[in-house]
Amino acid sequence: MALIFIDADDETPIYAQIERGIRAAIASGRLHVGDQLPTVRQLAVDLRVNANTVARVYGDLDKSGVLETRRGIGSFVSASRAEARPASDTAKRLRAFALRTLSEADRNGFSLDDVLRALKEHKP
Repeated sequence: MALIFIDADDETPIYAQIERGIRAAIASGRLHVGDQLPTVRQLAVDLRVNANTVARVYGDLDKSGVLETRRGIGSFVSASRAEARPASDTAKRLRAFALRTLSEADRNGFSLDDVLRALKEHKP
């Protein structure tokens, strides 16, 4: 089974499709913490893309803590399923949460300023 797929008809840049695919594979449980990913070269060959594109994705995922790259050994999953969720999923969930919170505040007669003030007072 292939790790990820690239859709040539998708207008999303290839590097973003690769990143989204790796994050989704972790978030769905197909990849687990400690699993080794294919080498940059191997994934580039499998996906028929430039190796620099895959290297960029691996580098970005390493910087964000999703992968850990060990020089001379390879790249390994270092994020949990929840931590690896694609950023767009996290943003959508946060937006939905904020809308629910603001709707509830409005129903209870609180303004946005009231909510923000209360949140600032109760920082963890």
